[in-house]
Amino acid sequence: MNLLAIETSCDETAAAVLRDGRELLSSVIFSQGEIHGPFGGIVPELACRRHIQVISPLVRGALEKAGLSLSELDAVAVTAGPGLIGALLVGVSFAKGLAYGLGIPLVAVNHLEGHLWAVSLNEEAVPPFVALVVSGGHTQIYHVRGLGDYEILGGTLDDAAGEAFDKVARVLGLGFPGGPVIERAALQGDPAKYPLPRGLDSRQTLDFSFSGLKTAVIRQVRKAYPDLAMGDSLEKIPPSETKDRFVADMAAGFQESVVGALVERTTSAAVAAGVSTIVLSGGVASNQRLRSRLVEMAQPHGIRVLVPEPVYCTDNAAMIAWVGYRYFQRGEFARWDLNPRARMPIGYGKGSRT
Repeated sequence: MNLLAIETSCDETAAAVLRDGRELLSSVIFSQGEIHGPFGGIVPELACRRHIQVISPLVRGALEKAGLSLSELDAVAVTAGPGLIGALLVGVSFAKGLAYGLGIPLVAVNHLEGHLWAVSLNEEAVPPFVALVVSGGHTQIYHVRGLGDYEILGGTLDDAAGEAFDKVARVLGLGFPGGPVIERAALQGDPAKYPLPRGLDSRQTLDFSFSGLKTAVIRQVRKAYPDLAMGDSLEKIPPSETKDRFVADMAAGFQESVVGALVERTTSAAVAAGVSTIVLSGGVASNQRLRSRLVEMAQPHGIRVLVPEPVYCTDNAAMIAWVGYRYFQRGEFARWDLNPRARMPIGYGKGSRT
């Protein structure tokens, strides 16, 4: 059984072909980093336009890499939400047209559900387990009891962790995307030099708040460089050893605060739920400090930590294919009037299928 999956929830256009739910025949991703980099964040209209330009050749490339023709496909799976509505519309429209034209089933997949199971592409995650999905648009802790059976234990009340990384990187003049550049800068910094808040008290809640942390960074920058105009970043300050040291220390302190908040709450959630496995996924899951600290905190409780390969941490169509195949097996197909949703609860997929 050959299933084609399409993912266009944000700024990556991705397609993948999965055979029999296990054998990944191809997985291709087109990233728009160079397009959005000058703006310091994702510009929805630009993302949508680029998806339109590349989706058709990208799907052809995925099929060629898999050694298949369109006639050999048995189903099409597509991310139906959550995400940028314009970007989602491109993928859903393309998938609907393709599936309808070929006379094969269409399967709608929740983007977050894809992240929950992405680790199964390289190592099987056996429920129940606790999962932390942490990316530019999402920061949630889930109790996963099985496919389609999820309970949200905690989530961000404001910025997602990845969004906070992007905003702080912009303030520090490090560029975009923020996660990798802050991680690199932090390697040269002292996280104790500028102690920063971790938001909400982890002893009282499993929710997150990163907006105060971002504000704390801005205050430190304004204190160190009082002549900096409001809204300007450290990119305006001429290079110097003093500036480099300040940026490295701030990056290290910021990263340590975010990682500390994520690790403390996720470990607490896993212990309270009585599970033996934590799954870490999403773009921020590529952060090595986060990975190592989570393993370090979980080990004393006898809890193992599973993380997808880096290529499957960021948005990709392989994870959509894995979930889509499981719903295909259940006979849960999308209707032809399927519409994408910018906001889609994790359990919405059940209601979008016949």
